[in-house]
Amino acid sequence: MHMLYYTNLLGAVVTIILYVSAILVFVVRLIGKSEIGHWFGSIEFLMAIPMLYLLFKAPELNRPALYYIQIGLMLSWLIAEAFLDYFYKVNFRQVRWIVIVYITLFFAGTGGMLGVAANAGRGWSMITIILFLVMAVLAFVQRVVTGM
Repeated sequence: MHMLYYTNLLGAVVTIILYVSAILVFVVRLIGKSEIGHWFGSIEFLMAIPMLYLLFKAPELNRPALYYIQIGLMLSWLIAEAFLDYFYKVNFRQVRWIVIVYITLFFAGTGGMLGVAANAGRGWSMITIILFLVMAVLAFVQRVVTGM
């Protein structure tokens, strides 16, 4: 029981850290400090470690297939982000079809993390839903304002 509780709590905390870090990235872009956004974005990459742990523990906790998909989508977005923005520094935000795929993967991953956080209980669900909505609004606002 303790393992399940702490694993669920870890999923909720990781989700909150992902959302808060994304919110900070969008806010600093809005105020014209996008270079600082890379530092906040680095926090998101660190969350891959506990997400991999959650995947490792998933069979032991009899997680459904959806759980693997939810975390897998988030990890997939992190990989895409790493290659596009950090390793190759591709200026892809001006290519419409790439932006559509990128944003779809981002929202699939971050939306899936709502399900991961929901395992920790209703209170954690409410916190993550609110943060997800704030993050989503800021994502679109900063895209319109900055084109990023």
